[in-house]
Amino acid sequence: MKLERKYVEKPWGRTSLPAMFDPPEGKRIGEVWFTGGSDLPLLAKYIFTSEVLSIQVHPNDEQAGGRGLESGKTECWYILDAEPDAVLGIGLKREVEPDELRSAALDGSIEQLMNWQPVRRGDFLFVPSGTIHAIGAGISLLEFQQNADVTYRLYDYGRPRELHLDDGIAVANGGPIDPSLITHVVDGEQRLLVEHGRFLVASGSADTLAQRRRWVMPISGTVRVGKDVGEAGDVLLAAAGETVEYDNAWALTGATA
Repeated sequence: MKLERKYVEKPWGRTSLPAMFDPPEGKRIGEVWFTGGSDLPLLAKYIFTSEVLSIQVHPNDEQAGGRGLESGKTECWYILDAEPDAVLGIGLKREVEPDELRSAALDGSIEQLMNWQPVRRGDFLFVPSGTIHAIGAGISLLEFQQNADVTYRLYDYGRPRELHLDDGIAVANGGPIDPSLITHVVDGEQRLLVEHGRFLVASGSADTLAQRRRWVMPISGTVRVGKDVGEAGDVLLAAAGETVEYDNAWALTGATA
């Protein structure tokens, strides 16, 4: 089945999106979610930024369960496009104790603690739960995430939105990331990119995850699942064992583990 688009307004979003989308006029759209029912364990989305996002963190499954939530949130990003000076914040430059992290979040110096990475098309970043992160301005990306709406904002550049310092600091890994979480994917490359406890992500033009339920995000060409056809800007959902046909196509595919 072809999943439905849901346009999500964000203060850092854009009023103009690529031509394959049809957002409501005059709205600052930051995210395009692809939905098809409440039972889907993965959420596939596009993200478009005109300003930097909040510095934030998500809990893992165990921490989320202790807060009465169904799951935590691990995610990954594929960069579709980025302005020349665009950066992402992922992890911290050094180990930071909780008290220092709280002070830095309150006075804004957390910006200087962040590990800001320049990004370009094809970069792929895996963001485990507990990783302090922020997406910078001027970036278009694809995201696969555990389908959980749980974000703890640590710092928001003075925007009038709620912060969640107690919860965020309690679940944060206050240190650098493993450098292997950042890689680069060449257009057309066939590769397993993520093998997480809850989901997998692969790039390619072949259905290497055929025995699993899959969320297929075409980047180029056309993909078919049954009678449904998808191109860039679409997401097709395929049941385990269902055939996915690639017509001169290259895609990112997420699958349940």
